[in-house]
Amino acid sequence: MRTIILSLFLLGALPAFASASTESFADSAKVAHGMLTRLCDDFGGRLTGSEDNRRAMDRLAGELRALGLQPETVPFKMPGWERGADTADLLAPVARRLRATAIAYTQPHAAFEADVADIGAGQPADYPADVRGKVLLLSPSTTVPTGESARLAADRGAKGILLINREGGGQLLSRTGSFQGDPLPVPVFSITQEEGFWMQRLLARGKPVRVRLETKSRCREIDTANLALVFKGRSPEKIIVGAHFDSWDLGQGALDNGLGVAQLFALAGALRDRDLARTVELIWFNGEEQGLWGSRHAAAQAGSGPIVAMINLDMVGVPIAVNALGDASLVPALTRWNEGRGEHKLAGGVENINWIGSDHTPFQLAGVRAITFNAPIPRESVRFYHDFGDTIDKLPEKIVVDSTAIIGDLVVALAGDPALSACRRDAADTEKLFTAFGLDARMRNIGLWPFGTEGRK
Repeated sequence: MRTIILSLFLLGALPAFASASTESFADSAKVAHGMLTRLCDDFGGRLTGSEDNRRAMDRLAGELRALGLQPETVPFKMPGWERGADTADLLAPVARRLRATAIAYTQPHAAFEADVADIGAGQPADYPADVRGKVLLLSPSTTVPTGESARLAADRGAKGILLINREGGGQLLSRTGSFQGDPLPVPVFSITQEEGFWMQRLLARGKPVRVRLETKSRCREIDTANLALVFKGRSPEKIIVGAHFDSWDLGQGALDNGLGVAQLFALAGALRDRDLARTVELIWFNGEEQGLWGSRHAAAQAGSGPIVAMINLDMVGVPIAVNALGDASLVPALTRWNEGRGEHKLAGGVENINWIGSDHTPFQLAGVRAITFNAPIPRESVRFYHDFGDTIDKLPEKIVVDSTAIIGDLVVALAGDPALSACRRDAADTEKLFTAFGLDARMRNIGLWPFGTEGRK
């Protein structure tokens, strides 16, 4: 009760949901799209630890300073991964260079040749009796985490894995092989659906398939940084809005997650002259793609300060619903905000579905409530994420403008809502937040489960 009274005093008599200026967010979003276009075209992909990532973040900080703002670089170390000139070749029944990319935390090894064995979805029961010395072909339908697949393969004496992409059209899907930064025990390559299915058909007919793999990529500890920008309000209670800055390096990272980078930049431009009841902190995270490293660092640095909620912007298109991510205590405030939008309220209303694997998860594990949006990106664009086709031409300015207007309206509303107060979940309630949605098994598999070995089976 004392916390609520103090909040009411500090927040003053502002209306609970004073509507943000749509025009100010639209103008700022247009500027942000131009900034992102230059960032993508000048630096390409922003793989954490690369020179392109560092230079792009320096540019972003400079663009914010040009708006009269003072962003802070927050350095940290993480287990990184540096891509080298890796190759995968089909040797038999025909010779051709495969379109392939090594999965992060694959280690360097000398070139080797091996026969291919199909292991379907990669469950232990799917393995042939003897895969020693072979490269395993893994179906796109697999639900086994990549690191676990690599361990299973190594335990059975296999020499590598070819992971078939879940998207057709020559697409690859860059991804991490370990959320803990552990070097993979065997090399894992993502290959195209077309070439993977080709090999599966040959093997099903009893035709031998042979490949040659060579990896020059390497694991190494890296120095990197987040970028933070604080807009002080009259209350120390804080709304954190975060988006990951890094991307994979095959394309430009415009959709994943240049979109979030631009949305945060647009918020920065629109909030700089606004009188805020609560403090708003914007954070551009690095290292999300390899294992949420930047948000892990930021969540740990947040300590026990009064945080109302963390809003995660990871590939957020134009919202059709807002998601309380399993925290029922946020639903009333989000409902009031959405209903207060009148004819502009989100058609999907308020969802309350938790999921993991993006930058909200470390904050949730620290007891902080989290919010994101149900905000699909058009299929003709989103199918290219994590690959060469993730370029700025796939991201129309209108998506940045329309999405930022809704996101900004929510940020301003939560910053001024006197009926909402900062709180933290205790460890028991945090564990329930994940077990209630059946997420604990997957979290244990990728090393993100901090609550012991019981959990939900």
